Amino acid sequence: MTDASRTQVGIIGGGPAGLLLSQLLHHDGINSVIVERQSRSYVMSRIRAGVLERGMVDLLQKAEVAERLKKEALWHEGLDIAFGGQRHRIDLTDLTGDRVCVYGQTEITKDLYAARDAMGGVIIDEAEEVTPRNVATDAPYMTYRKDGLEHRLDCDFIAGCDGYHGVSRSAIPGEILKTFERVYPFGWLGLLSDTPPISEELIYINHERGFALCSQRSMTRSRYYLQCSVDENPAEWPDERFWEELQKRLPEDALADLVTGPSIEKSVAPLRSFVAEPLRHGRLFLAGDAAHILPPTGAKGLNLAASDIHFLSTALITYFKSGDERGLEDYSRKALSRIWKAERFSWWMTNQLHNYGDATGFDRRIQRTELDYLFSSRAAMTAMAENYVGLPYE
Repeated sequence: MTDASRTQVGIIGGGPAGLLLSQLLHHDGINSVIVERQSRSYVMSRIRAGVLERGMVDLLQKAEVAERLKKEALWHEGLDIAFGGQRHRIDLTDLTGDRVCVYGQTEITKDLYAARDAMGGVIIDEAEEVTPRNVATDAPYMTYRKDGLEHRLDCDFIAGCDGYHGVSRSAIPGEILKTFERVYPFGWLGLLSDTPPISEELIYINHERGFALCSQRSMTRSRYYLQCSVDENPAEWPDERFWEELQKRLPEDALADLVTGPSIEKSVAPLRSFVAEPLRHGRLFLAGDAAHILPPTGAKGLNLAASDIHFLSTALITYFKSGDERGLEDYSRKALSRIWKAERFSWWMTNQLHNYGDATGFDRRIQRTELDYLFSSRAAMTAMAENYVGLPYE
């Protein structure tokens, strides 16, 4: 026997994208149900991005989930890029009039879950065999199993916010779906520690031993990354080895400020660029990592998911209020226009800061010249800063 229910928007995926969409729709009186295959504790434990664009902060405020962010977030007016042993500053505020916000994705997820719970939002965790069906018709629905029972959820629309490995994208027929991908020949070994950050702002490091990044989540919690091989095993990196390697890649003027300590979490992330097109098929819409993946170098992954949700929520709200479908019809074009600009920037940042094992002497000289030119030209720095703080949504 199948248990049947109905909602206006069925959302596959209970990460930040799905939660934010549900929250924004709720404020305009639109019902939604989130179906997530993992447990809530698993979703909230994932260590992810921490640098937010102004547009995402504004969207969180619109969704009324930014109270804790306002109290705890850090605001950065610039960043450092180190190469040739020297640090060079990009003054974001001077170049663009804007800045970026540092507030971890884990905290955003907690805030969104708390808001949905407070408003009685329906979130079905640990759902198995989630499958979107009939998406090319006017009567889409999804099926899933929960506690051994079969369930059917009828919807007006389905939002696929279930990540790169989710089921939503596969619901678009292969003859319609196009994918574009670049897999990078290295990964990032990340370490999280309850230590004060090495600097008030982020330091991106181009070094002959490989890229490094000094980041932070708060004034008492730091996040560090080292370029490593894709198949690197974190278990083979005790804390002492990580800190020693980081010190070898740091510029000399930063060494004295490094505070080491025991790691809270350590993991390896592969780097990939990926885009799916189109982002709409019938009444199914893709958003977030289901639609695109970026290397984390440009701090765009979570921010790009937010802009997807901005376009999608606006289109859905307009449709349910007035019946106007133009926003839905234009969703894929609008979202992809911004996605490809973010993909370009993330690709550019990755190429300028990482050590490619097969790079020739010519390649290395071009990379160094690109960085030299960046800091010799206000126009070049402005272009970089505009992309880093985030391009406009429209």
